[in-house]
Amino acid sequence: MDSLRNQFLIAMPNLDDPYFNRTVIYLIKHDEDGAMGFIINQPISQLNVEQLLEKMELPITTHATPNIHQQVFNGGPVNQERGFVLHSPQNGWNSSEQCSDDIMVTTSKDIMSSLGTGDAPDNFIIALGYASWEPGQLEQELLENSWLTCPCDPEHLFATPIDQRWQLATQQLGFDVWQISHQAGHS
Repeated sequence: MDSLRNQFLIAMPNLDDPYFNRTVIYLIKHDEDGAMGFIINQPISQLNVEQLLEKMELPITTHATPNIHQQVFNGGPVNQERGFVLHSPQNGWNSSEQCSDDIMVTTSKDIMSSLGTGDAPDNFIIALGYASWEPGQLEQELLENSWLTCPCDPEHLFATPIDQRWQLATQQLGFDVWQISHQAGHS
């Protein structure tokens, strides 16, 4: 099995699950035990990083990164009370995992404490919750033509405007997603 770790899953236009309609998911895990990732284009309305830090009673200093005003994301339907920080590489955090040369994921409170200060990673997004698949489930959904995949471009993850992420991820594949068939073909 080829791993889709560090890839984007792009929802096909015909994916009729309202939760995943036109989503882009960054996969941090894909192996024989299943898959896990975060939706990166569904902001939680009325919740930005600064508001989340205030709710958590974490410090916000005058040296805080400008990213403190960015939206927090609905990362997926599983464990929505749990926060995950996808960020540019920066060592020293508890519970960090390297996803690629350009991306890490951290789940510890120490990184959250840094986001309101000058010690925050250069680039980051916060996701509450995650999406997951049982063994073989994602592969079946790919066969059913529910998702497209493409390599993760950190620029899409961290810098592309939220409302353009799905369209730009599909364009990265080199064709107009609206012109492909919604039927899966097998020979």
